[in-house]
Amino acid sequence: MNASATAPPRVLILRRRIRIVVAITITWNVIEAIVALIAGGAASSAALIGFGLDSIVEVLSAAAVAWQFAAPDPERREKSALRVIAVSFFALAIYVSVDAIASLAGLRDPEHSTVGIVIAALSLLVMPFLSWFERRTGRELGSASAVADSKQTLICTYLSAALLAGLLLNSILGWAWADSVAALVIAVFATREGIEAWRGDACCATPLSALTGEREIDDCCGTDISAREDSP
Repeated sequence: MNASATAPPRVLILRRRIRIVVAITITWNVIEAIVALIAGGAASSAALIGFGLDSIVEVLSAAAVAWQFAAPDPERREKSALRVIAVSFFALAIYVSVDAIASLAGLRDPEHSTVGIVIAALSLLVMPFLSWFERRTGRELGSASAVADSKQTLICTYLSAALLAGLLLNSILGWAWADSVAALVIAVFATREGIEAWRGDACCATPLSALTGEREIDDCCGTDISAREDSP
């Protein structure tokens, strides 16, 4: 009998929710990447092109979680999924940093992009909800990879805000440097989250020991969950 057949009903529900939110995230980011890359090329906007590449990184991260939860026993693939997510964080941080520095050095001169403003605004509305839903489900399930992926989605939210602010300030006031400064801050945050994901410290999730009745170790915190819950 496989692990999926013996899992408690609540665990199966949470795994299904993870698969659903990951599928939605991948679909949205594919659309977002296509629109952003086309609009960025048309406007010669490095920020928009970077945003489109970030969407591709987000697809990679979500795909790693989808791959993990496609298995009957997702926990066996947890470490590998975390490695992919960590690498995607580092790749995002490197690209955003290089692109921001190039913009600050005057090597980029982005033009106004109405399409870019619209896609950034839509992303700012969609991404926070997807991040919150996956993070909440991942914490209840005790999945560090799901929570790490939700942080990747949250970074996409921050990048959307930075992109929107940069495009608006560039269009209205001619401040081409604004999104570059915000992007550097995001790069620092992405690096930190990448390190945590690589170490397996993406969250202090609470595995469903209450449902399984087993003594479990919280890999994120290195503590015995059941022992902690029994203490006053």
